[in-house]
Amino acid sequence: MGGNSVIEALFASIPPFYLIIGSTVMALFMGILAIIVRSKSAKQPVSVKKIILPPVFMSTGALMFIFEEFRVAPLQIIEALMVGILFSLILIKTTNFEVRNEDIFIKRSKAFVFILFGLLLIRLIGKLVLSNTVDVGELGGMFWILAFGMIVPWRLAMLIKFKKLENTFSI
Repeated sequence: MGGNSVIEALFASIPPFYLIIGSTVMALFMGILAIIVRSKSAKQPVSVKKIILPPVFMSTGALMFIFEEFRVAPLQIIEALMVGILFSLILIKTTNFEVRNEDIFIKRSKAFVFILFGLLLIRLIGKLVLSNTVDVGELGGMFWILAFGMIVPWRLAMLIKFKKLENTFSI
């Protein structure tokens, strides 16, 4: 039995309802964990490495597309990327830096936590609505594309803002 056959058998043996619930709970858990980590990271100075590494680590998730169950149609790729880029604009607008004791920190924003929770809620509602018309694997692929389409522009904008501030203060 090949790798794809095992995955197909696994997906076929679990009712879609349970896959949706399980993946939603995991997404909620990961989202809350990301918010907690993000809040704690605001207490430490920012570096280029800290800005660049999250999208690099997340890029390993693209390996899911090796399996046919997760592959997404070209139109769905474009839709997911567009929504991700739209979400990134909100994060770009609300992520700012400040200099403290000759180090660069992310400015704390009470709105930022609410925005992250709002984006997580919108994502979860979208997933529950789309789960009636899109296969669970495809939906997982679409939401990975959405998240990656959100984090890459956001982190690139963060890097540009960081470098501008770093050059201004010659830190």
